[in-house]
Amino acid sequence: MLPAEISGYLLAHCTPADDVLRDLAAETRSTFPAEAGMQVSHDEGELLTLLVKLSGARSAVEVGVFTGYSGLCIARGLPADGHLLACDVSDEFTGVARRYWERAGLADRIELRIAPALDTLKALPGEEAFDFAFIDADKQGYRGYYEELVPRMRPGGLLVLDNVLRGGNVIAGTRPADIAIREINDAIVADERVESVMLPVRDGVTLVRKR
Repeated sequence: MLPAEISGYLLAHCTPADDVLRDLAAETRSTFPAEAGMQVSHDEGELLTLLVKLSGARSAVEVGVFTGYSGLCIARGLPADGHLLACDVSDEFTGVARRYWERAGLADRIELRIAPALDTLKALPGEEAFDFAFIDADKQGYRGYYEELVPRMRPGGLLVLDNVLRGGNVIAGTRPADIAIREINDAIVADERVESVMLPVRDGVTLVRKR
């Protein structure tokens, strides 16, 4: 956990949030106070936008939508004819996302599928179709999502995993989510199909590039 003053400094030194993002964050905090911590911070959202732009991605997939902040940031990095497949199981959370995607003028770039994400991914064609992917959902599901996505990423495609440090509990934590993240972290670094780097951004972000 970053000290509050450092967190504030980080937020003050990236492209500021616009009204849409500020309002979405505020509504998430007020409507879902117990779950609001699942939303990515603004600096991480800006990182996603930049990564999408820098990678030249046109086709993206997100596993774990919540109220749509990260999806909005990803979609903003795509070209006008880009496409984001957004996977989640909650109509309640994603109902908020839909409204803000519409308000941001991005609804035509985002296809939301309400179903278990692993089922959605397994049902996709097997060809290499995605340029960018973001995984930020149930931690015990990360390995399955990763294994379904890597074969479907184009060579040079970028896959981003969030919460890979688990607040430091990834090292010796004994909760199922801690163990699951430790296992996927070890699997990625040993995966010859990809090259990767783990960054100490917020709760840890791993960037995975398909060879």
